[in-house]
Amino acid sequence: MSVITGFLGAGKTTLLNRILKEPVLENTAVIINEFGEIGLDHLLVDTIDDGIIELSSGCLCCTIRGDLINTLEDILRRIDNGRMKKIDRVIIETTGLADPAPVLHTVMLHPYLVMRYRLDGVVTLVDSVNGLDTIHSHEEAVKQVAVADRIVLTKTDLEEPSDGLMAELKHLNPGATVLKAQDGSATAAALINCGLYNPETKIPDVQKWLKEEAYKEEHSSHGHHHHHGDGHDHDHHHDPNRHGKDVRAFTLETDRAVSNAALEMFLDLLRSAHGPKLLRVKGIIKTVEHPEQPLVIHGVQHVFHPPARLAEWPDADQRTRLVFITKGLSEGFVKKMFDAFTGGVAADTPDQTAMMDNPLSIGGFSGTFK
Repeated sequence: MSVITGFLGAGKTTLLNRILKEPVLENTAVIINEFGEIGLDHLLVDTIDDGIIELSSGCLCCTIRGDLINTLEDILRRIDNGRMKKIDRVIIETTGLADPAPVLHTVMLHPYLVMRYRLDGVVTLVDSVNGLDTIHSHEEAVKQVAVADRIVLTKTDLEEPSDGLMAELKHLNPGATVLKAQDGSATAAALINCGLYNPETKIPDVQKWLKEEAYKEEHSSHGHHHHHGDGHDHDHHHDPNRHGKDVRAFTLETDRAVSNAALEMFLDLLRSAHGPKLLRVKGIIKTVEHPEQPLVIHGVQHVFHPPARLAEWPDADQRTRLVFITKGLSEGFVKKMFDAFTGGVAADTPDQTAMMDNPLSIGGFSGTFK
């Protein structure tokens, strides 16, 4: 499942019209809000059923009926009953004013949907002409950029992105790949398969997924790269009221193996007390119980995907690495909390030992860390 988001006027419809014609998206279902609003310019081949149409590219398109859960469940029922062909992918296009986190939570929290759908990635469109002003003025635009796996710059034929815009995107989300809609780089193939696993080899590509080096680079240049833009951008970056000024991207890493219980308590406390401030969390963790089989976690705000236990480390780097994008939550605070649970708490205390066999209480997780 892929989510396409972006602020009003960013060009989501134009991008959808183009990428849906590419063969790689042949067996795709597209979920939009209203047919009339999106203006897909494909010839509509046929109406399969109420609310579902087939496009000339072979893709299926449907509107959100009731809510997103109902629509996603309806697609599964139609496939299971043989009333709709099997699909390889679902693309959800959000409204321009939407915070994408609730859309992601819909799949991550639902016990049935999480078994049938896998979140691939978030594609966020940013208008090169108005993008910087939009980010500075609208909280939703900040969140759209922060949760993105791919950022697509649009309207670059009208105006190249300013240094200020590029610096702001890197500040808000240093790990996202930035593409341009007008230069041909934002192909369907470039926008999908953002997840942990290489779809061809099925082998996890941790470096590509985590991109912790990008976070470190941003961290080391923080406070310097904001001053390279023109005067207009310079003024914006010193506006104390602008959105995104308290967004931080950083990494935590350690050679120490972390006990399941310590990890659970750290994440549970962080999620329950500061969930809205956690825009994105990703990590690969070396646990005491299974040091040769790392644990992969992925969260958006207070909701986390069910953790995945890899069969083995994908490369020679066997450190625990966590990357964070937070808003209003300092790196120092998170690091002190992490160190307190992973370095300052004995692994064999009664409370922790008892917790090792208990189901996780972290929102969105299922099962245990075993």
